[in-house]
Amino acid sequence: MKLFENTVKAVILSLSVFAFTGNSILSQSQYPVNLLEQKGNFSAGAARALGEPFRGVATADGIASGLFPLKSTGVSTAPIQEAADKFLATLSTADLSRTHFAISDPEWRDWSNVDVGIFPRRGISLEDMNDLQKSAAWDLLGVALSAEGLEQTQNIMKTEQTLFEINGEPIRYGTEKYYFTVMGIPSLDKPWGFQLDGHHLVINYFVLGDQVVMTPAFWGGEPVYADSGMYEGNHILQEEQNAGLELMQSLNSGQKTKATLGPNKVRNNQIAAANQDNLILDYEGIRGSELNSQQKLGLLNVIRSFIGALRSSHAEITMDEIGQYIDDTYFAWIGGSEDDAIFYYRVHSPVILIEFDHQGPVGTLHKNPAGVPTRDHIHTIVRTPNGNDYGKDILAQHLAEDH
Repeated sequence: MKLFENTVKAVILSLSVFAFTGNSILSQSQYPVNLLEQKGNFSAGAARALGEPFRGVATADGIASGLFPLKSTGVSTAPIQEAADKFLATLSTADLSRTHFAISDPEWRDWSNVDVGIFPRRGISLEDMNDLQKSAAWDLLGVALSAEGLEQTQNIMKTEQTLFEINGEPIRYGTEKYYFTVMGIPSLDKPWGFQLDGHHLVINYFVLGDQVVMTPAFWGGEPVYADSGMYEGNHILQEEQNAGLELMQSLNSGQKTKATLGPNKVRNNQIAAANQDNLILDYEGIRGSELNSQQKLGLLNVIRSFIGALRSSHAEITMDEIGQYIDDTYFAWIGGSEDDAIFYYRVHSPVILIEFDHQGPVGTLHKNPAGVPTRDHIHTIVRTPNGNDYGKDILAQHLAEDH
């Protein structure tokens, strides 16, 4: 009898550690232990960050108020609202339950730039969509972004195919492992928005009336240039890289000294990415008021290389708002400034925070030495400091007026 009980227990245990797919049996141990450990670590980090009430990125002096007034921009958001409605209409009730959230839901803040193998997402992925849903999802991105922003989105997704060709690991890499969620009810006068979340690509898109806030936004990728495979020749983030370097090279020696936080780029320097909604970050580098008119144009060109991903009409409005603070916009640099330099830079004002960072290799260790920053792996982040990431400042004002 004891032998029979032990045999039954053994059978039950063996069934519990296998997943059946068709005629094949896949052990759950195919999810690598180290990957599961990383998954747990990233989940814990996100939980800690979400446990803090949102404040926004600020200097040590605290949040500066009154920077983001409710206003009419005169540019209709109707095409975005209509595309979002059409996308939601393609979803089943099961899809909606994991994809549609309230405007104030913590889902806004639950994102990461790492791959889905180590950071699980809510929502529905392109990988899980049928053709009708994919078409509607791309239509939404097509009206929410500029042509350049849409192309960059597609090219970043293509880097995932290259990473898969290099490393395998289908749990982690794939061109369609990008998840959509919608917050609020798409409307012409009520607050709503959507999020696209995946490896090296995160877009938070808030809409209130005809105002749009597209931050936090993470754009990155590895390899930056695909030298083989299905998407050979694919490249990303070259304008952002080159615009920053051109501005640094335009500075005279005294200005370069003020801008430079460190002459050697020896590690990853980005600090304002995931889980940093309440980052305290003081201004560093050279102030816009210390630049000549041509250099100020160069600084605006750096900013435009990022803001230009937003649909062009709202990008111009956003650039005008940022330009009002050009004298109070700081430019900081780490690394050299040679034509082939490896570097980090930051643009920081009361209304914009941008980071560009050449990072150490993760998925291209076959050609790039471990631990050494390379042009083949780039991370960037765009934020709205002083409480308006995710449009939260103008949302709070709207709710105060509405009630």
